[in-house]
Amino acid sequence: MIKITSKKLVSSLIATIAISSATLNAAESYGSVNGDNITKQDVAIILRNPNIDFNSLPKKSKNQVLDQVIEKKLLSVKAMKSGVDADVQYKDALEKLKKDLALEVWMQKEYKKVSVSEKEKKAYYNANKTKFKVPATLEARHILIKTEKEAKALIKVLDSASNKKDEFINLAKTKSVGPSGPKGGYLGKFPETQMVPEFSKAAKSLTKGKYSKTPVKTQFGYHIIFLEDKISATTSTYDKVKNKINQVLLQQKFKAHIKKQADALRKKAKIVIK
Repeated sequence: MIKITSKKLVSSLIATIAISSATLNAAESYGSVNGDNITKQDVAIILRNPNIDFNSLPKKSKNQVLDQVIEKKLLSVKAMKSGVDADVQYKDALEKLKKDLALEVWMQKEYKKVSVSEKEKKAYYNANKTKFKVPATLEARHILIKTEKEAKALIKVLDSASNKKDEFINLAKTKSVGPSGPKGGYLGKFPETQMVPEFSKAAKSLTKGKYSKTPVKTQFGYHIIFLEDKISATTSTYDKVKNKINQVLLQQKFKAHIKKQADALRKKAKIVIK
């Protein structure tokens, strides 16, 4: 028997709907086995992940999937010819499969009944703006040195350089002991709180195009930081996140929709727990 709980149903909703959609729409054929077409449905069952696009897989991976489909089809025919369909275990499993499939198809139909209005999405956005905050972002380079004395010496070299950024990149490539050294110390763009506290604090205090005038000590050694850019914290616009909001609200509404029906059925049901 299928044990229906709203929590379990909702937690597996998205995967269930996606997998069912893939397996119930099997128009494309990838070949055949003794006249039996190899369909999208057959491939989807082997992949077991609706997010994988079979057509974009490398040829070797495609062949591996198709080999599994072919083997499955051949063995399934052999199993049916053996008379297994008359077995009690087979019949019981088939009945359970029918109920599971009925539940999945029914859930898809129920999901289509749920909708979210523009007004509801905007209300959610306005009430939850903190969820859509994008933290301040820094873009920086650094030179990592083992000793404070050497770091101070390199800062003096930078102070006297005419093109400080070019000199910084050159020193990073030749002196830095960190993995970013060969890239001129480039660390890319990162949230201002991503690095260790001492590094983040020093980087945030710099202005664009400037470098730290004193070595910054962390657990890794002594850093000289060059700030490429600083992007202030922002909040994502409604238009940018409305699709995500739509999915969140759809799931919330569907959960409530299913729970309401499950609760009504539970009240009428004769339930025995052992």
